[in-house]
Amino acid sequence: MKVTIVGGAGNVGATCAQVMANKELVEEIWLCDIAEGTSKGKGLDMYQSMPIFSSNSKIFGTSDYSDTANSDIVVITAGIARKPGMSRDDLLRINASIVSTCTEQAIKFSPNACFIVVSNPLDVMTYVTLKKTNLPRNKVIGMAGILDTARYRTFLAMELDISVKDIHALVLGGHGDTMVPLPRYTTVNGIPITELVAQDRLDAICDRTAKGGGEIVQLLQTGSAWYAPGTAVAEIVEAIVKNQRRLLPCTVLLEGEYDYEDVCVGVPVIIGKNGVEKILELNLNVDEKELFDKSANHVANTIKEAMKLIG
Repeated sequence: MKVTIVGGAGNVGATCAQVMANKELVEEIWLCDIAEGTSKGKGLDMYQSMPIFSSNSKIFGTSDYSDTANSDIVVITAGIARKPGMSRDDLLRINASIVSTCTEQAIKFSPNACFIVVSNPLDVMTYVTLKKTNLPRNKVIGMAGILDTARYRTFLAMELDISVKDIHALVLGGHGDTMVPLPRYTTVNGIPITELVAQDRLDAICDRTAKGGGEIVQLLQTGSAWYAPGTAVAEIVEAIVKNQRRLLPCTVLLEGEYDYEDVCVGVPVIIGKNGVEKILELNLNVDEKELFDKSANHVANTIKEAMKLIG
């Protein structure tokens, strides 16, 4: 298996590569980036750590898309990161152009690859990637829900002072302030979260989850999160290469599911060797559906703006 990470010289791409290589998920990893020296340097540095991890994964850097030919998976992390005061949607104009150009180059050399999108605003960039590659929807996946759910689970573990391993949860909707954590589908080893956490605290945790990326941006001051996003991508890669059929919340194109057409938004899906093997439709209650509709409509409107910008 061969994986290419477009924007691989950046923090998210490099973290994703390191996690994949440490776990020996694939044979070749290519960090493709306009910063050629950085991508080659990081690639070589990571490659030299493989003997310590007893991993046979090979990591290379390049700025030439022809080196990425015949990749099985292409990860799109290219674009600028958020800065303090910026929302994910503020990135729209710049990143829509960058992702559009990078995706067109990548698909030229790897026409059969699955594409995993990380660039923000993530749901919109997933749609842009889908349109520029003209791939079937099962082969274009947005990472967001895995990251959002990981943040949600982390905050709940902190609240309860228990292991994150015992918390099972879902976060749906767009990757931003309108995302939809679902307490009704959240359990601690089968125990409903509502029996363990007071409603006001649960509301606060859901709000912190929705603003989780912004919290890190404010703390860093010079960029956005990379460890959790990079690791989240590696989880999707592992599910594909090992055909694990994992049930994961990811951004995909909806074609009637949840009453939406032609919009990419986060929903629970099964990930296996073909990418998205199945989309699961949850029976959302009235309040949950209202929040999901608000999030999906926000994404749909932003998609329209993006497509006007790139044509």
